[in-house]
Amino acid sequence: MKTTTDIERHDESERAALPPGTRCKGGQPAVAGHHVAAVTALCRFIEAAEQPSALRTLAERAGLSTYHLHRIFKAVTGVTPKAYAAAHRSRRIRSELARGSSVTDAIYNSGYGSNGRFYAESNQLLGMTPTDYRAGGPGTKIRFAVGQCSLGAILVAATDRGLCAILLGDDPDALVRELQDRFARAEFHGGDAEFERLVARVVGFVEAPRTGLDLPLDVRGTAFQHRVWQALRNIPAGETASYTDIARRIGAPRAARAVAAACAANALAVAIPCHRVVRTDGALSGYRWGVARKHALLEREAQS
Repeated sequence: MKTTTDIERHDESERAALPPGTRCKGGQPAVAGHHVAAVTALCRFIEAAEQPSALRTLAERAGLSTYHLHRIFKAVTGVTPKAYAAAHRSRRIRSELARGSSVTDAIYNSGYGSNGRFYAESNQLLGMTPTDYRAGGPGTKIRFAVGQCSLGAILVAATDRGLCAILLGDDPDALVRELQDRFARAEFHGGDAEFERLVARVVGFVEAPRTGLDLPLDVRGTAFQHRVWQALRNIPAGETASYTDIARRIGAPRAARAVAAACAANALAVAIPCHRVVRTDGALSGYRWGVARKHALLEREAQS
C-alpha cells in the first residue's frame, strides 16, 4: 500500500524538495493503516507550518503520546519528526535562494528562527555561503583536468577546500558539461603542473583503490547524504554492503531506497565508494558511472 504522499512524490531520486530518506513512505507491514494516515497528515502539517512544531504539539494533533508518535513516525518515514522538519526546512531554504529571494528573507521564510542558527549549519547544508549559493556559486574557483584511466575518461576537479568531483564516463566533453552544470557560475581553470600531479594521484587510486586517497574532499550535500556517504567511506576496500545495511548503519532501517538515491547523487567516484553498495542478494544494481565500471572496481579490489 502506498500513501497519497508516496504517489505525489513518486520520483524519489529527483524530489529535491526533501533530501532522500525524509519522505513519508507508508506501506510498512508492521505499521497499522491508521498510523500511516496519521503520520502522512503530520508530514503535510510540518510542511505547511511556518515554524517547526514541538514533538508534544505533533503528538497532541495525532492523539498519541510523544513516545508513540516518535516511534511510529520513524517507522513510517525512516526519520524522526525533528529530522523530517529539518529536511523540509533545508528544501525551503534552497528553493527560496534559487528563486532569488534575499538571504534574510529566505532564512525566515524557511522557518529558521534566527540568522545565527541558519549560518551555523549553512556550510554543510549548501556547501558554500548562502549568498554564493543564491547566485549559483560565483567566485568559487575550480581547477579541473580530464584524463584517461582504465575505466575510460576521468575528470578531476577541486576547490581550495579539496576535491569536489571525480567523474567517470566515455565522453570527456560530457564530463566537463556535467561539472559546469553542477557549479553553474563558478570560475573554471585548467590544471597546472601541480594539479596534474594531483590528478595522477587520483588516477592511481582508481587503478589501485586499496592504496587509499589521502586528499581533502570538498563534499557538498544534504545532512542525510553526508550520513550515507560517511557510511560508504567506512566500508573497507574489498568488501561490500547492501543498501539495507547502510540504512541500518545510519539509523534509518527503512530508508534503503533513499540510500540508493544518495549513492546516485555522489559526485566523487571511488573516493566515496558507492560502488561497494550492492543489492541484498549481492547482485549489482545501478551505478552512476555504469554497472560495468562498478563490476570492474569490485573485481580490482577483490584481487588486490
